[in-house]
Amino acid sequence: MMDFPAYRPRRLRRNEKIRELVRETTLSPKNFIYPIFVGPGKNRAQPVSSMPGVSQLSVDRAVIECEEVQALGIPAIILFGVPEHKDSVGTEAYADTGVVQQAIRAVKEKVPGLLIMTDVCLCEYTDHGHCGVIKSGDVDNDSTLELLVKEALSHARAGADVVAPSDMMDGRVGAIRKSLDQNGFEYVAIMAYAAKYASGFYGPFREAAESTPQFGDRRSYQMDPANADEALREVELDIREGADIVMVKPAMAYLDIVYRVKQKFGYPVAAYNVSGEYSMIKAAGRNGWIDEERIMMEVLFAIRRAGADMILSYFAKDVARLLHGQ
Repeated sequence: MMDFPAYRPRRLRRNEKIRELVRETTLSPKNFIYPIFVGPGKNRAQPVSSMPGVSQLSVDRAVIECEEVQALGIPAIILFGVPEHKDSVGTEAYADTGVVQQAIRAVKEKVPGLLIMTDVCLCEYTDHGHCGVIKSGDVDNDSTLELLVKEALSHARAGADVVAPSDMMDGRVGAIRKSLDQNGFEYVAIMAYAAKYASGFYGPFREAAESTPQFGDRRSYQMDPANADEALREVELDIREGADIVMVKPAMAYLDIVYRVKQKFGYPVAAYNVSGEYSMIKAAGRNGWIDEERIMMEVLFAIRRAGADMILSYFAKDVARLLHGQ
């Protein structure tokens, strides 16, 4: 490396065109997966107060949202269900007439070509708000697996391209993979929430999905934020059980995990830029404390730079519009 003045790094920062030529990390609409909350009713869009720009949508409105997503060049959505009725075992999660199953069929018909991913978990569907079957005051792992398998299979039957178990039960990826293969869905991929932390950044999501636990918390099954090596063990287990994509959630406070997962395994890595991360930036932007667009892009570049191949983000439409010059 030559020393100053022969080497002047500022030469390659002089204007946007030359900065674009030497930019190491890129962002494209094709890097994003857009989350959608789908619920009952018709022509319904219920704004989520803690997530500006995000609403619970009826199936017909979700289809319209998907048309916009596809027009912006975003290749994929992930669906979260908000059922009209809840019970202790989340029956609507695996019902053929469930809101997610209805949405899958409608989007497949009306917006062909859009990749449909589905969240596979029970917390949105249970009246207690936990991610599985409650026994002796805690989530019972193995009986929960049976219901997660039923849910994933119902999504595949409705036409989902990718199922995404987010519950953090031990062994769920292997159980789902086995069931999909046995039922002729060997080409349905699994995106595993492999390193999902017990995070305070999920607060706005729990309003959107109406999934706040009615007692206790999720620390007995989601990961301790202090741990990193454990995340690698979790990812390795999910890969061995048949995961096609592994996810780290949240993203911003866990960029070291994204980096280590990508470096160690070389697998397709997703990172979830979660609701609290989104809402903080939106709130600060609306208060004039930060330049919202600039901070949004800076955060998303950081997630990509850490090693994420794809980003689940409520910013996806905003980013796509910005990249298209709209």
